Amino acid sequence: MTDYRAPLDDIRFALRQVADLDGLAELDAFSHSDPELVDGLLDEAARFFEQVVAPTNRDGDTIGSQRNDDGSITAAPGFVKAYKQGVEAGWGGLGLPEEYGGGSFPWLLALAVQEMLTAANMGFSLCSLLTQGAIDALLHHGSEAQKETYLRKMVTGEWSGTMNLTEPQAGSDVGALTSKATAADDGTWRIKGQKIFITWGEHDMVDNILHLVLARTPDSPPGTKGISLFLVPKFLVNDDGSLGDRNDLSCVSIEHKLGIHGSPTCVMSFGDDEGAIGYMIGEENSGMRAMFTMMNSARLTVGLEGVAIAERAYQQALAYAHERLQGRALGAEPGTVSPIVEHPDVQRMLLDMKSGIAAMRGLCYRNAEAIDIASHGADEETRTKADELAAILTPLSKSWSTDLGCELTSIGVQIHGGAGYIEETGAAQHFRDARIAPIYEGTNGIQALDLVGRKLGLRGGEVVRSHLTSIEATIASLDGIAELDVVRHHLAAALASTTAATDWLMQTAGADIASVLAGATPYLNMLAITTGGQVLADGAVAARRLDADAIIDRDVLARFFATNRLAAVPGMLAAVTAGNADLAVAADRILAE
Repeated sequence: MTDYRAPLDDIRFALRQVADLDGLAELDAFSHSDPELVDGLLDEAARFFEQVVAPTNRDGDTIGSQRNDDGSITAAPGFVKAYKQGVEAGWGGLGLPEEYGGGSFPWLLALAVQEMLTAANMGFSLCSLLTQGAIDALLHHGSEAQKETYLRKMVTGEWSGTMNLTEPQAGSDVGALTSKATAADDGTWRIKGQKIFITWGEHDMVDNILHLVLARTPDSPPGTKGISLFLVPKFLVNDDGSLGDRNDLSCVSIEHKLGIHGSPTCVMSFGDDEGAIGYMIGEENSGMRAMFTMMNSARLTVGLEGVAIAERAYQQALAYAHERLQGRALGAEPGTVSPIVEHPDVQRMLLDMKSGIAAMRGLCYRNAEAIDIASHGADEETRTKADELAAILTPLSKSWSTDLGCELTSIGVQIHGGAGYIEETGAAQHFRDARIAPIYEGTNGIQALDLVGRKLGLRGGEVVRSHLTSIEATIASLDGIAELDVVRHHLAAALASTTAATDWLMQTAGADIASVLAGATPYLNMLAITTGGQVLADGAVAARRLDADAIIDRDVLARFFATNRLAAVPGMLAAVTAGNADLAVAADRILAE
């Protein structure tokens, strides 16, 4: 298994030439983010995740977390030590508010560091990701007392957080949950119910785990309107901040999963006795609003998992392709055996991985930049436009990046040949680990429904049209650059088809919503691939401010993506506009068998 090396050159390029990290540093909120400090942070983060976290990845997969007879969980070998070193270094709080012990750096920079963490060990990284979502919910919806009691320990990583949404009968349909919350005389609540698929719901890396639990109060309205959110700590917290009694909750079991074996996915039981003590976050029956704060935060970081695991798989596939001798390459001496990296089809697969990763990384980083500007932009108009752009980019980042991450890790296995199908090489782990990401935080189908059902209609459709106009500007910037003619051609064709698909969806929505929903996923892919082509084209243009090597490398990535990914976009229009008729027939006949 190849050691992980943070791709700092590619990360820095995406931060500064595709997104604009230096521009963010000009905002008052990020004035301390000068380039020299940022580069030092990136260097140190790379060292930490390469040397401390990445070596735990193999044991995390082969040994994993273990549930003990008393319901406690022992993390995989090396996890506790690596986690505590990360807490001491402060990596978890990089992009969080300074008033609670964070670094107050741009979320864009924090996302780049999170890419390194995830690539080093995805299962390990999920503990921090879930804590981050819980922090966001408390920051936006918690009371001042709750923030003062819990946030500092969460920001440092001394305490971790979870999201308890799913129940056996209530997965994506959160409104079907049945967990109950009953008011107590002291202003707290007693929580009873069972939750499944709870990532890092129990473990020994922290002193306390803070569970954010969705439950129903008595006489609450049915469906999603009757859901409230509660903070349920593993250990109650005394007035002086010390830990008190163990709460009435337990880990019943952990799931045996396809991948991410280092991450304990728990079945959690609340209130087996008198009821777990919980504290309502926000107002009664407003839990869905707080839940979406958690999930929207998590969706971009889940999209980043596609980038990170594909990068890890690419590094391993590239190293193997240089080492593996098989066949004689074109032009090689007779009787010699060549490394497979010299064969054109292997080169094609590697370049497909490399260009796809660059497109995904640029998309996710631009998404993070938009979130930063939406929160800290210089004026209200700038903040509003950035928030609207983030609304469009988030479902693309989450859905396309995770789907493509699965595809590219599969290509990594293919490059290894038969050895890739053998667990000892480690290539299969990346493929298995990546597969959960399209399911997390609202499945990718839900992302597509959100895009066509809610995001296309923002400001009467002007938000998505503004994004399409930005792609037109990218195409115009390619004029006169002969090396990028093929990019301009395929990006223009992809934009024309995506624009046609957008128009059809908007025109059809009022009359035939079933057909709109039927075309949602292919439309998301059209828009995402076209946006990925824009990212690489912008990068190729930006490289002309750098050196000759950068120009050559970025031109190659943009051209390959254009001819191998963008060129397919016009053919996807038919899937968007096909309508729902065949699906309806299939539901009655073929799918009813």
